[in-house]
Amino acid sequence: MWTTYLDWGLADFSGYIAADELYDGPFCVLSIVDNRTFKRLLYQVLDHDPTHRDITAFFNRFRMALRLRRQTLRGVTTDASPLYPEPLREVFGNVRHQICEFHILKELTKAILRAVAGVRKALAERKLPAKRGRPATPQAKRAARQRERLQNKIAALFEHRHLFVQHALTPAERRTLRKITRGLPQLRTLRDLMDEVYRLFDRRCRTDTALAKLAKLRQRVRRFKQVGPILNKLCSSNLEKALTFLDDKLFPSTSNAVERGNRRHRKMQKTVYRVRTQEHIHNRIALDMLRDAQDEDRIDTMKTLHRKRANAGNSMR
Repeated sequence: MWTTYLDWGLADFSGYIAADELYDGPFCVLSIVDNRTFKRLLYQVLDHDPTHRDITAFFNRFRMALRLRRQTLRGVTTDASPLYPEPLREVFGNVRHQICEFHILKELTKAILRAVAGVRKALAERKLPAKRGRPATPQAKRAARQRERLQNKIAALFEHRHLFVQHALTPAERRTLRKITRGLPQLRTLRDLMDEVYRLFDRRCRTDTALAKLAKLRQRVRRFKQVGPILNKLCSSNLEKALTFLDDKLFPSTSNAVERGNRRHRKMQKTVYRVRTQEHIHNRIALDMLRDAQDEDRIDTMKTLHRKRANAGNSMR
């Protein structure tokens, strides 16, 4: 049934795929999914960690399936793993390679939150030591008030830390952000940098325009010594590859298609069984793909049954 399934999966092939690997105990599942129709097209279960040789053989199988059906590949979306660039060049040549936008933003938001945590730690170190009991002298009372102000500042930065990485802020959230960053200009700079990063992925831009903005943003980060070492990920070449989709309106910016299948597989593994073998994983995924291929017929059957049941109920009345 494999040939029949591929005929169905590639009948409306969009030309864009997402590739990813899923680790399940000692096994690894390689998957290729149509990044627009969300159909799993090819998979392979390995009993070891994948190498470039495994990825190359896997892509060669998919290239042969495309050639037999006279289909062409327009773009590939993967995560930032180093497994894929070299095999992609070897098998598909100069096909456009998109790094998943979500994975890049995830790393950048982690860097921003680490910087905010560093500021909180620096504020905690500024608190003056206190003796046990109530403060009696004016100096002790002044130190207690300072500790309370700093603790309130630290608590506010922790409670509203999401405001530094949230995509869009309401006017009320912006007022809150200005309030908690009062006296901390480096934190406002972090929020401005995050806004600039989000603007890079605006589809109204072209890739060349976004790369020019990125070059200016990198120069700006180098001027701020406090945040520059933390945001070294802005200088990564993966960020430039994550902007490839801007020149093609049909090119998906994320690998959500294959990630969604991986999430479904993990959930299925938790509920079906705990003992995993290579053959069981292979059969489980094949059964899941067969179910996807029969989804349209199953929906039509259910609608027909519901319609017949409704007509039978009306005739009895």
